[in-house]
Amino acid sequence: MKDNLKKYNEKRDFKKTKEPVGKISTSKKKLRFVVQHHIARKDHFDFRLEWNGTLKSWAVPKGPSYNTKDKRLAIMVEDHPLDYRTFEGTIPQGEYGGGTVMVWDEGYWEPTHKIPKNFNLESIKFTLNGKRLKGKWTLVHLEDKNWLLIKEKDEYHEFDDIKKITKSIKTKRTMEEIANHKSIKNTKTIKSKNIVEDILISNPEKVIFKNPKITKLDIAMYYHKVAKRMLPFLENRLISTIRMPDGFNGEKFFKKHLENKNKGIGKKIIKSEKDHKNDYYYIKNSEGLISEVQMNSYEFHTWGSTTKNLDHPDIMVFDLDPDEKLSIKKLREGVLDLKSILDELKLKSYLKTSGGKGYHVVVPIKQKMNWEEFRKTAKNIAKLMETKWNDKYTSNIRLKNRKGKIFIDWVRNTKSATSVAPYSIRLRKKCRVSMPIKWSELNTVTPDEITMEEAIKRLKRKDPWIQFWD
Repeated sequence: MKDNLKKYNEKRDFKKTKEPVGKISTSKKKLRFVVQHHIARKDHFDFRLEWNGTLKSWAVPKGPSYNTKDKRLAIMVEDHPLDYRTFEGTIPQGEYGGGTVMVWDEGYWEPTHKIPKNFNLESIKFTLNGKRLKGKWTLVHLEDKNWLLIKEKDEYHEFDDIKKITKSIKTKRTMEEIANHKSIKNTKTIKSKNIVEDILISNPEKVIFKNPKITKLDIAMYYHKVAKRMLPFLENRLISTIRMPDGFNGEKFFKKHLENKNKGIGKKIIKSEKDHKNDYYYIKNSEGLISEVQMNSYEFHTWGSTTKNLDHPDIMVFDLDPDEKLSIKKLREGVLDLKSILDELKLKSYLKTSGGKGYHVVVPIKQKMNWEEFRKTAKNIAKLMETKWNDKYTSNIRLKNRKGKIFIDWVRNTKSATSVAPYSIRLRKKCRVSMPIKWSELNTVTPDEITMEEAIKRLKRKDPWIQFWD
């Protein structure tokens, strides 16, 4: 087994290529597979199956096909290390395989009959459970290194033409975006060394918002600049992000489970009530923050507790969500009414804009509480407002109860619920920031006023939340 990766290592100069060094790995219970699109001297796909601690590998010139009549030539090449499953990037020209590599599909595979250790069979029948390739497949051995990859008939054999799928399953980048990544180092508009380190920001000129024009690079630079102030409220807290890979007019979706672990990103496994295990994730540092931007995550929401103390929340958030017909004056009165109750309870509170139509009042909690106690406390505060000023506020989430009133949203103070992080941009039409402000600014700053540019300018001022953790 020690010699299985000898050919792989001999062909590569690891001082020049960022491909992983070949090491035999211990297989887990499930066998993994990966398909990588590889544009080198020729355009082809690499089909790789985990076996005995390495990846058995074939170059498939035309790529896999769901058409059962297609018999795709697959040329067996040297074994690759298991770590190669996640490799995506550029191999320098002049090096073996020089060109661009994209993770096209990944998942698990299962042989349908016993396979000898040396993998020499006339045919190998197996099932794939990938994100793009599924169902029954066969590799037929012709002679020497030549095989055929064939789709067997099953419920998946009428799948769409896979050539239409041109983006990485890992990073949502196209081959062109991956190839262009190297040129980012020379982009004059990037002044920070941290941002330009390899595989961080691809396609920097991609337009995310058209009016005003905001690019992916603009957003990366923004988060780099606010990271010092933002991270105390973001790092080591489980997160949900809103991803927008195709700009404002494209699809938006929430992401809260770990897909691919990047630098600066941590994983936390949590069991659900039904004993299902879910991989949640969190940001460890500024590198993790920027790596999420690279993955097209632009809006950040956090849990009210840290990963080190998951069952004891320490940040309580109230979102004042006004009926659309209410004036800004009434909304500001509501904020002050809430502050007065918190003051009576001797709970120090802090103010930030939501980046939308309301304000957020945030309370650091020093008293050790479990989530049930925490939830009840937040609910009771909202209920108290509702009781004291019944004509002005509601603690009921139903829309019909909000007419002419302000909804005091306390619901986010429950386990696994999230609230938008301070300094996060909001993926709304205006692209505003959820910005910490001084209480004295309540009457002069509107909830959707702070732009990224304004937020950066404000960093020169004294931090309005400087005493938050005291």
